[in-house]
Amino acid sequence: MNEQKIAILTDSGSDVPEEVIQKHNIKVIPLKIIFKDGEYIDKETITAEEVYERLEEETPKTSLPDGAAIEKILDEIKAEGYEKVIAVTISSGLSGTNNMVKLIAEDYEGLDIFVVDTKNIGIGSGLIAVEAANLIEKNTPWNLLKDKIAEQIEKATVYFHVPTLEYLQKGGRIGLVAGIVGSVLNLKPIISCNEEGIYYTVAKVRGAKKSLAKTVDLATEFVGNAKNYRLGVAYGGNKAKEEALKVVEDLKQRLPHFENIFVDQVSPALGVHTGPGLIGIGVHVLDED
Repeated sequence: MNEQKIAILTDSGSDVPEEVIQKHNIKVIPLKIIFKDGEYIDKETITAEEVYERLEEETPKTSLPDGAAIEKILDEIKAEGYEKVIAVTISSGLSGTNNMVKLIAEDYEGLDIFVVDTKNIGIGSGLIAVEAANLIEKNTPWNLLKDKIAEQIEKATVYFHVPTLEYLQKGGRIGLVAGIVGSVLNLKPIISCNEEGIYYTVAKVRGAKKSLAKTVDLATEFVGNAKNYRLGVAYGGNKAKEEALKVVEDLKQRLPHFENIFVDQVSPALGVHTGPGLIGIGVHVLDED
């Protein structure tokens, strides 16, 4: 039971598993997706599948919510009797969300707010929020909780098998990912976030099957000899679900000591930049009890 009245705030780009959001009353700042016909709220008024269907005709923009929307969520948190907030966001190297939350937190009265830049995105970021919920449930003292969450950042990562770099390039989110002649050589890039939280290429593998196998290899290497970890598999679009479930089975065989393994679609906002067919593996190596 959460006796300290500590809330968790995150953003929709962190892909925190819905079951965790519901169980721990996690508040989510929705990112926005902007098509020519108007603005849509990530996961609320548009689905990832709907985004993919429209990508062939138009590449939308994504944006963070305005300050008033974030303040409204903080007002809700305060009204529910919380006194402190752990705010877990996607990388400041990929989005302005973290800086926006920090700016509002500095001037917001009535809540002690600790903002965490995960240097990660998608389920890689979401797994940090899962750990925050776990620590709060254990009644970890506030100052220790802040220290422990800060320590988790380097213990979590995500690897994305991306069928094409087209959408990352169109959206300006290419980061340090080198443009490669993928269509000619059938090279499939695997991308992750570096220590600064910017996309970079981890590997280039010929063919989708080998690329997915390599993504599982990378997750296994990150876990190393650890005996306690959480995993997450995210997929882009219904057509990728079958492949994602195969990856889940591979992970269960290769990494049998997982505490949890979460499976879900990526957020529509992330889907804008990665396109359909993405498979992501999030890994968080946990502290030994």
